[in-house]
Amino acid sequence: MLRDITLGQYYPADSVIHKLDPRVKLFCTMIYIISLFCFRGAAALGVATVFLAAVIWLSHVPLKFMIKGLRAILILMLITGLFNLFLTPGEPVVTFWIFKITAEGAANALIMVIRLTYLILGTSIMTLTTTPNQLTDGLEKALMPLSKIGVPVHVVAMMMSIALRFIPILIEETDKIMKAQMARGADFESGNLLKRVKNMIPLLVPLFVSAFRRADDLAMAMEARCYHGGEGRTKMKPLRYEGRDRLAYLAVILYFALILLCRRFLRWPQ
Repeated sequence: MLRDITLGQYYPADSVIHKLDPRVKLFCTMIYIISLFCFRGAAALGVATVFLAAVIWLSHVPLKFMIKGLRAILILMLITGLFNLFLTPGEPVVTFWIFKITAEGAANALIMVIRLTYLILGTSIMTLTTTPNQLTDGLEKALMPLSKIGVPVHVVAMMMSIALRFIPILIEETDKIMKAQMARGADFESGNLLKRVKNMIPLLVPLFVSAFRRADDLAMAMEARCYHGGEGRTKMKPLRYEGRDRLAYLAVILYFALILLCRRFLRWPQ
């Protein structure tokens, strides 16, 4: 399960998506997320599906590799679907005991599961096709106007970059500790909920110790290299927009406009 988490991982490939400016990918990801919670109707769902499929194809990232990331949120998707299925008011279609299923609830449950699936796949494309350094540079450049009002943009971007870098490292460390504890007789799967929580202590304690040790080593390394923030720092590869970046902006704007048109004129039956 831990190895199925794709967040923070980078998949090297020679694709158009990989070559896009990180600011473009940040903007397009934000617009895409907004569009997922705006669309209504089968037409808008079809537009979102075609757009996502096209981006995945252009990224040259294997679909099987991206689908692995969905396994980590199966429980969340199941809970979300069940809540929408049983708690949405409307005309009951199926009734048993204290539960009732409505047509509106079934539709809401289906669309919410689809939205979560598309959300994970869409956001994974950004991290899979962009290195942490590129994300840091893009985020810092995009938020640079906020520095005029005193927001420490470089510090915020650096913290997010370090957090993304640590995700795969901590996942690998957790997997190693779990295997070592299981070799010593630890059981993380059997028993009731309280027992499972107690069994996690031999895993969490060394994980936190390792995380703090890595953070301390990173701080010492940054101090040894005389790191004092972003003031006066220059970029070896400054970000510059190219023709493909402008085309990507245009494509995502047209996609969002099409989603809004479908929302306005083609909705789910009420």
